[in-house]
Amino acid sequence: MIDPLALGAARYIGTPKQPTVSIYQLVEGEYTIPRQFRDSEQIQSSTFPSLQVTAEEIFQGRR
Repeated sequence: MIDPLALGAARYIGTPKQPTVSIYQLVEGEYTIPRQFRDSEQIQSSTFPSLQVTAEEIFQGRR
C-alpha cells in the first residue's frame, strides 16, 4: 500500500508525519504486521527480492 501524500485515513488514525511505504505479507491466510520504509531506506520485498528502490524514489516517481 502506498500513500504518497501521507493523508490516507488521517481522520481515523491521526496525521502521519511522513510518506511511508508499507509492505504486507500474506501468511496462512492473514496479513502480517507491515514492514515500513521511509526516505532513503531500501525497500525489501520477499516477493521481489531483486527490487532495488528506495521509498524516496517511489514518492518522487523516478527510478
